[in-house]
Amino acid sequence: MTEIEEVVDEGTEHKTWKGKLWSVVKIILIIAVTGGLLYYVFSKVPFVKIKYRLLHADRRWLAAAISCYVGSMLFSSWRLLSFFKSIGLKLDWRFNLRLYFLGLCYNVLLPGGIGGDGYKIYLLHKRYNLPTKKVFWAILFDRLSGFWAIGAIVVGLIILIPNFPYHLAYPLTIVLIGSVIYYIVARKFFRDYTHKFFTAHAKAIGVQSMQLLCIVCLLMAQDFNGKFAPYLLSFLFSSLAAVIPFSLGGGGIRDALFLTLAREFNLTEDMAVYLSFGFYLISIIVALFGVYYVLRPKRLEEGLHGINEDQQE
Repeated sequence: MTEIEEVVDEGTEHKTWKGKLWSVVKIILIIAVTGGLLYYVFSKVPFVKIKYRLLHADRRWLAAAISCYVGSMLFSSWRLLSFFKSIGLKLDWRFNLRLYFLGLCYNVLLPGGIGGDGYKIYLLHKRYNLPTKKVFWAILFDRLSGFWAIGAIVVGLIILIPNFPYHLAYPLTIVLIGSVIYYIVARKFFRDYTHKFFTAHAKAIGVQSMQLLCIVCLLMAQDFNGKFAPYLLSFLFSSLAAVIPFSLGGGGIRDALFLTLAREFNLTEDMAVYLSFGFYLISIIVALFGVYYVLRPKRLEEGLHGINEDQQE
């Protein structure tokens, strides 16, 4: 039995029959929601149009889009490492990066199951005897930093949106006040997780910026010569919705919202769906890099001089 199978078994062996039933029902719901939303999207925008755009896209720009997405994952792994360091968990960056990609793969292969975050929490608890709650909060703050970065970048993009119905001072004030409250609450009640607060949030900006560059590359792959801001803003809003756990990696939810926003911003609908679906395909391709560590779990720590030794340094 592989280490991953042991993790899944240990994570499920103590579940009641109701818990096991809910796990099965949840997976069915996730598949149904994803499939239903994609069916809705492609009933409004024929899939043949999206297929045509994907097949006739400039391969060089598509390669650049994939590179930007990989870059965003490297930033994201680096950001998570900052939160781990803030609670005294000194992981080797190579191990952290491998574990991160393995977690991405879990999110694709095990929808509604243990999931990538669940696996990381379990493994780090097992190796370092850290309370699972402590690791959980570090990962949660990693996610919160992503939300904050999206909000900050949205305000910047609003400046470029023509005929925005509100004065820029309103969203800017909301983000500034929200950021201050966010920091004060985190500092007062979760001080252990704020030692690398500003560094981690700067990296969060890097994550979202690289993903926006991915969208820009996808647009350029279509010889796009219009305004980027409305598409980028729509992408950021759809990214927030994609966090909802009732879909396969955000598939369907991101596409449906992107399509809705396309109508609000008078964007080309098939271009909007091409962007959301293309980004979804790229995220799956990159996540599957982690299959290597699923098949060969011992390689997760290969080349390291001992994780426990890293922790003691």
